[in-house]
Amino acid sequence: MVKKSKGQELAENILTNRKSLPEESPKSFRDADEFCEGYKEFLSYKTEREVVDYVLPILEEHGYREYARGSKLKAGSKFYKVNRNKTILMCTKGKRPVSEGVRVTVAHIDSPRLDFKPHPLFEDGAMAYFKTHYYGGIKKYQWTTIPLSIRGVVYTKKGETVKVRIGEEDDEPAFLITDLLPHLAQNQMRKGASEVIEGEQMNLLIGSLPYEDDKVKERVKLAIMKILNDKYGITEDDFETAELCAVPAFKPRDLGLDRSMIAAYGQDDSSCAYAEFMAELDTKNPEYTTVTIFADKEETGSDGVTGMRSFFFRDFIEDLAQDEGAEVRDVMRNSVCLSCDVSAGFDPAFPDVMERNNCCFMNMGPCLAKYDGSRGKYSTNDASAEMMDYVISIFRDAGVRWQIGELGKIDLGGGGTIASEISIHSIDTVDIGVPVLSMHAPIEVTAKMDVYMLYKAIRAVYESKKAKAF
Repeated sequence: MVKKSKGQELAENILTNRKSLPEESPKSFRDADEFCEGYKEFLSYKTEREVVDYVLPILEEHGYREYARGSKLKAGSKFYKVNRNKTILMCTKGKRPVSEGVRVTVAHIDSPRLDFKPHPLFEDGAMAYFKTHYYGGIKKYQWTTIPLSIRGVVYTKKGETVKVRIGEEDDEPAFLITDLLPHLAQNQMRKGASEVIEGEQMNLLIGSLPYEDDKVKERVKLAIMKILNDKYGITEDDFETAELCAVPAFKPRDLGLDRSMIAAYGQDDSSCAYAEFMAELDTKNPEYTTVTIFADKEETGSDGVTGMRSFFFRDFIEDLAQDEGAEVRDVMRNSVCLSCDVSAGFDPAFPDVMERNNCCFMNMGPCLAKYDGSRGKYSTNDASAEMMDYVISIFRDAGVRWQIGELGKIDLGGGGTIASEISIHSIDTVDIGVPVLSMHAPIEVTAKMDVYMLYKAIRAVYESKKAKAF
């Protein structure tokens, strides 16, 4: 055995030198691979309504019951609260009173997509289309010439609620947005990337066969509307009371010959949502009450009654406080939160946007982000040294691997998360999430071991007995 030099020993003691998760523990990939089988199923639910519908029966199976104000909850009790079918809070009652704080994690379950306009259906060139309005930050050109499915809900004039999901299965038709052939695209190709496809060109092609009646105008539109009426009982007026969207029809798949990664739509932020969901289910008798949040509207600023800027979360915490005769301000002040949202993974194809000493790499574990925002840290939640020490010390004790990074170089842009919407309540908050390649594209990439390690990180915080002393 070669004896280490004094310098080598010193470097090991005082310098950072972390190995990747596969290098450090090759056998642990089996656990990550098994964990991500459930994650891939979770990814097939592509809107916030579908996610809430998916988790509710699972919660019931695990003994969760709908929360009611005035409940006398015992340690270990599991309960949930739904907000307008788009946001859900899931909790396990802790041994300590809520006045000593709760342990919060929050992820969003909305993803960039193409929402339908209020009057979406039209005919042009003997073809029928749906007009869309893109939701969240996307590169519009990425959404052309790919298979899309239609999802959502319609409230009809007859008083019925109709759920729509078509274009996902192999025996169902697909839909897409067309693009210009390269032979005629000289002018188009001279445009900037943000202008190659304009928002009003993002029309979903849905049919071309006319209704068999020469006396009717817009025969293709009528034929399509008849199909929808026969299948779902809806009329064109019902689009005004609908929430419909188009999402990529790709199914989640293993990526790479080694199957170490996952390629799928919506991993921002389903990777974090699934990790915290499983951590919530697996936490049995925590010291502090857990509050696991699936939130809506993060991709458009967290506004609205189902976004984290609404009072739904605060009202819920106030109800928990009143149930125990506590003050909501004390609960908030003594709480901590992991804002679980993804980070940009280092991509060798685009190295110039990253500062290598402060970016996140695939297979290195979830990425802690002390701050976010843009340029001069504008619109940021900036976690304190005390909060960073609290979380990292829990990770060290639990054998959790993590990394710390920023979302790219300082002057190139930036991004925000739900952290600012939580910290406004006087809850100490830090961001943590899975590194992602091709974020906000129709297909995003994550590493299985990062998703699994995020689950372990959240569970470590939920199961920790460490009191907050700052």
